[in-house]
Amino acid sequence: MDHEHYSKERSASLDLLLRFQRLLVSKLYPGDCVGQVPNTYSPDLLGVGSLLKKYTALLCTHIGDILPVATSIASTSHRHFAEVSRVVDGDLTGILLPELVVSVVLLLSKNAGLMQEAGAIPLLAGLLEHLDRFNHLAPGKERDDNEDLAWPGIMGSFFTGQSCRNNEEVTLIRKADLENHNKDGGFWTVIDGKVYDIKDFQTQSLTGSSIL
Repeated sequence: MDHEHYSKERSASLDLLLRFQRLLVSKLYPGDCVGQVPNTYSPDLLGVGSLLKKYTALLCTHIGDILPVATSIASTSHRHFAEVSRVVDGDLTGILLPELVVSVVLLLSKNAGLMQEAGAIPLLAGLLEHLDRFNHLAPGKERDDNEDLAWPGIMGSFFTGQSCRNNEEVTLIRKADLENHNKDGGFWTVIDGKVYDIKDFQTQSLTGSSIL
């Protein structure tokens, strides 16, 4: 009943686009193509992937035009932000985009090769800056950020690190020392001028050594 209620509130064209988007995703959802080597997909699958890319490009172009205008109006006041958010929530940005992003992530986890072949993901990445600017206008953003920073897992380690640094003698490590250590099987890395030993983490990580 809730689904029918929201469907009636949507325009017919928006509902048609949502159905079309779901049809594209369902056609790309892996069936017999699981485990295929990239570049060996059927012409039909590649055609649907190409269609998804064109659809995503058109959708991102529209949202890329809408969001800067929405951000400009929403920056006037909290009331303006609330009204603009309500409009955006019922537009392509609020209805099609969230489901498309989730669907693309799902398809990527099921068949990364096919999605890379389709090339729709980089198009979505172009919206991140627009979305970030709009979300930064949300009332209470600073409070939410402060609450995140006050989480014991972050602040506890920060203060622990500060106190340890004052009590321990600082050791200087030259670049040559680091390179020689890593050649011998070690795993030191440099972040903001500080050397960290992540050898133990390497064995636990699921991402692989290249990403680390």
